[in-house]
Amino acid sequence: MGMKKFISLVGKENRHILRDRWTMAILLIMPVVQILLFGFAISTKIRNIRVEIITEKRSEALNRFVSKLDANDYFIFKGYLNESSDIDSEFRKDKADMILHIKGNLDNMSGDPLQNIEVIADASNPSMAASEQLYSLKLIRSFFDRGMKKAGKKGGIHVKFLYNPQLDSAYNFVPGIMGLILMMICAMMTSISIVKEKETGTMELLLVSPTTPLNLILAKMVPYFMISCINLATIMLLSVYLLGVPVSGSLIWLCVVSVLYIFLALAIGLLVSTVMDSQLSAMLLSVAGLILPTILLSGMVFPIENSPAILQWLSCLVPARWYISAVRKLMIEGLSVRFAIMEISVLAGMALVVVSISLKNFKNRLA
Repeated sequence: MGMKKFISLVGKENRHILRDRWTMAILLIMPVVQILLFGFAISTKIRNIRVEIITEKRSEALNRFVSKLDANDYFIFKGYLNESSDIDSEFRKDKADMILHIKGNLDNMSGDPLQNIEVIADASNPSMAASEQLYSLKLIRSFFDRGMKKAGKKGGIHVKFLYNPQLDSAYNFVPGIMGLILMMICAMMTSISIVKEKETGTMELLLVSPTTPLNLILAKMVPYFMISCINLATIMLLSVYLLGVPVSGSLIWLCVVSVLYIFLALAIGLLVSTVMDSQLSAMLLSVAGLILPTILLSGMVFPIENSPAILQWLSCLVPARWYISAVRKLMIEGLSVRFAIMEISVLAGMALVVVSISLKNFKNRLA
């Protein structure tokens, strides 16, 4: 008799779980997605490094070097620049990841050719810059190795890192942490808070109160908006005064972009709340659909360029990708806001679409 009761209880729990289709789908799909991402798509190797070359005179040796560079899987040769070219402008316009400054004629092996080569890298992402430096030095040394050995010389290549000369890792993870924390607080906590009201049955009581549904939703969002603003200020203060990461660009525009991102994250939380009916399913959807993509597909940890083309396209749907890119430009590289127009436009467009869908779904659920 006891076993029959136990089996009936197990059957009841199975039916209870199977009724929640969203939770079942997430629990079964999330492991598959994680395995595919970590085992196949996510790579720490740096590929497709865009290289430009500044030189006074092109030579036969330089042409051979460019051919070897372009044939390498890790590099893409983007073209030549002249001596008067603005190196900083090339990085700001995102035309190159690395620039090789070659002084003199490489055909002349009587001197030390490596002394005439300078590697200039964008170090706003220090982990990528360090890898790019290692790959480029290895390629350059392998090209000149035979001639250097014959001449009995040991060459030294000059290396220059822009925007983060010390390769401080804080320059890399501060923008990513900002994107992750704001998404967690705004989207995940807001969705769970609203779903909790529906799950406990108090949402119906609130809806019959003398207030509009829009005011009710705004009242649920404002506290998380305020908490996010406090967290934003805390992160920036700690970054500047404790970690030594300066706000090189406009503080005002950095705050404007952050507020826009917070608004978008709140709208995503509202959208999740209109789809889910339980806190568990809302939590799972937030983790699988918001937190994991923010970590894996935003460029926070892994370079987006290393992923397959389909994941690079999917990463365009991750708000944190655009926010982190804008923060790096405004905070780390010190660029003016015109260089972050695309990121701001994408975030504003996402916010408009998500808010429209969320409000429409919410009204349909009330009807």
